[in-house]
Amino acid sequence: MEVTLETIVGDVVDFDEDTAEIFLECGMHCIDCPVSRMESIEDAAAVHGVDAEELVAKLNSYFASKK
Repeated sequence: MEVTLETIVGDVVDFDEDTAEIFLECGMHCIDCPVSRMESIEDAAAVHGVDAEELVAKLNSYFASKK
């Protein structure tokens, strides 16, 4: 999976449930919130005060390590 700022939070977690840990480490406990089904990583990060680009990089690094 290639994650971008526009990727929906819920789609990432649906694709690989282990990514929940990455979101939780960043202080984003919204992974099971109904809004995560329609909120982009960029929007969710802004609400939680998280650097969206850093989060995207962490997620993509995680997926790259699984190849």
